[in-house]
Amino acid sequence: MKFRSTRGEARDVSLSEAITAGLAADGGLYVPDDLPHPGVDKFDATAALPLTAARLLAPFFAGDALSSQLDAICTEAFTFPAPLRELATPNDQVLELFHGPTAAFKDFGARFLAASMRRLPRDTSKPLTILVATSGDTGAAVGAAFSAVPGFRVVILYPDGRVSPRQAHQLGCFGGKITALRVAGSFDDCQSMVKEAFADSQLRAQVPLSSANSISLGRLLPQMSYYAHSALAHWQRRQALLNFVVPTGNLGNAFAAVLARAVGFPIGQIALACNANRVLPEFFDGADYSPQASVATLANAMDVGAPSNFERLRWFYPDATELRREFRAFSVGDDGIRTTIRQRYESSGDVFCPHTATAVHVLERLRSAGQDGDWAVVASAHPAKFDSVIEPLIGRQVEVPDALAALLARPAHAEPLLPSYSALRSRLLAD
Repeated sequence: MKFRSTRGEARDVSLSEAITAGLAADGGLYVPDDLPHPGVDKFDATAALPLTAARLLAPFFAGDALSSQLDAICTEAFTFPAPLRELATPNDQVLELFHGPTAAFKDFGARFLAASMRRLPRDTSKPLTILVATSGDTGAAVGAAFSAVPGFRVVILYPDGRVSPRQAHQLGCFGGKITALRVAGSFDDCQSMVKEAFADSQLRAQVPLSSANSISLGRLLPQMSYYAHSALAHWQRRQALLNFVVPTGNLGNAFAAVLARAVGFPIGQIALACNANRVLPEFFDGADYSPQASVATLANAMDVGAPSNFERLRWFYPDATELRREFRAFSVGDDGIRTTIRQRYESSGDVFCPHTATAVHVLERLRSAGQDGDWAVVASAHPAKFDSVIEPLIGRQVEVPDALAALLARPAHAEPLLPSYSALRSRLLAD
């Protein structure tokens, strides 16, 4: 299979080339030249996640140098579960994606990307720099995934003071070839700086770069797997489509659900749960798409004012009217997030991170409006990463999973960086 740019001005490339490059030469995002239909009837709903992932992704890897190693990549990457758990409210479930080494859904894509990239041939005279902007969770997942992979270094940009204390600690705890830069600005500043670096051919001639943000196909494609896996399991039990509420900022996780549905898995509606950053809700309510400066919220990993993967969504649905028919997007403010965390704990004992609580709030809103069917809220991060937000609301400590506790026990350091591309460029050239 070949992959093309959303902007149509760069040549089509192989999957390996797309994964290595991250961003297309014309500044667009890579998308599959065609969508395969692997035949859901050929999947075993009781199979383990790595097996589902390998069968699902095989058509995307067809003809690529990595094709023969796909089974091994999936086995190496998906070493933790993605359980679908029943909630107390009827027909409501939660898809828990936080059981990986950094307690966030980003572990799935980051580990798959690392497992893929370490198998690709490349010039080893210089290390390949994985440049990543993070609004909270991506950077730690990428740092963990690449920390033991030789020939790579990771440079993480995050908005100083706009991630949780434990997220910040994770970002700076790896040391060695993992560099954390705390940027005096917003996530949008970080993302813009990263995109400028990829567009700078002179820099890339001196510092080989690749991406691990959700713009990377190596992260996006494997995220289809847990949607396909959970939807298959649900179909086997209930003979019903599974609808999802996806907390979203940069739209990567949600677009993975879109792709899983498009290739034939039993997925129904996909609702987008946003925080007070309203770019997507305003678009789906009928306004023109208009990126805005992001605002800081409790659900900080979704503090995005210019979601990169909207470009992929528009490629998939070029007609705006059709796109608006397909999806709904809702905005939830900090007061709604706090109320949801507190009330769900009091009513059922469930503890949700602020991002997951945003999706729970949206599902409650849908149910109040008469929405029926079977729904799953996507739990994107473990609540222990947001203890400073959650513990005052529920009146007790949140238990810290062992993997997260191990990272928090390490010393952490992050370098300050001005929110300008020249500052980033100088830093990248300094090593």
